[in-house]
Amino acid sequence: MYKRFYRWFPVFVLPTLAAFTVAFLIPFVMGIWLSFHRFTTIKNTHFVGWENYTRAFADEGFMGSLRFSALFTVVSLITVNLLAFVLALALTRRLRGVNLFRGIFFMPNLIGGIVLGYVFSLLVNGLLGFWGVDITYAATYGFWGLVALNTWQLTGYMMVIYIAGLQNVPSSLVEAAAIDGAGAFSTLWHVKLPLVMPSITICTFLTLTNSFKMFDQNLALTAGAPERQTQGLALDIYNTFYGRIGWQGVGQAKAVLFFLLVAAVAGIQLWLTRRREVDA
Repeated sequence: MYKRFYRWFPVFVLPTLAAFTVAFLIPFVMGIWLSFHRFTTIKNTHFVGWENYTRAFADEGFMGSLRFSALFTVVSLITVNLLAFVLALALTRRLRGVNLFRGIFFMPNLIGGIVLGYVFSLLVNGLLGFWGVDITYAATYGFWGLVALNTWQLTGYMMVIYIAGLQNVPSSLVEAAAIDGAGAFSTLWHVKLPLVMPSITICTFLTLTNSFKMFDQNLALTAGAPERQTQGLALDIYNTFYGRIGWQGVGQAKAVLFFLLVAAVAGIQLWLTRRREVDA
């Protein structure tokens, strides 16, 4: 059986490997190569070395977007995961209509980012209209509007992962803790949380990467207004590449730096959270 499996393994892997190579690996390598060039088209390039990276770090818009994305990601990590875990705790109890509530909370994750951003913009601007302002009136409004939108979209998905983790906690350990006199909070802190750490690792990783990479929601809700103060890294890269003549190489350099930053932060997060995982 194993010989047959290994014989046909390349046949099944080849289509996926070919798609990965054509759609990701080749463009990724070309992107790194282009980040060291000044260009208007792929054929019209001029090697400039590290100049694009120097210009990227000197661009105040890029550094401002980095600060905005970092703060936004930290706040979103807390709001998304805290709310998702609380909902998971509530919806793993024996309540009537639990499956209905799970579906309702998960539904925003099924809506595309652009559509969700415009719908949320109508709702928020309709509310702020009573005071004669909109979400682009001040950077604070835009920041918390994006946090609320991101939390609304991601919470349901993270909730499902936390529910799966909580349902895998052995009931015998919970019963043993109750027999030993542990209260609800002690059981949660000392029994459930350590065993749900794999779910916490996954959810924090997904929240971190999605928050850093947020683009379509940012574009639809604020488009960086006012004065690019609510512009995330992904939107800044897009505006640099497509909105500034002669800056295509700088935009590509920013994209490479963006990839390295997200990969490094995500790697550190995975290392820190996996250290706290325990076996049941």
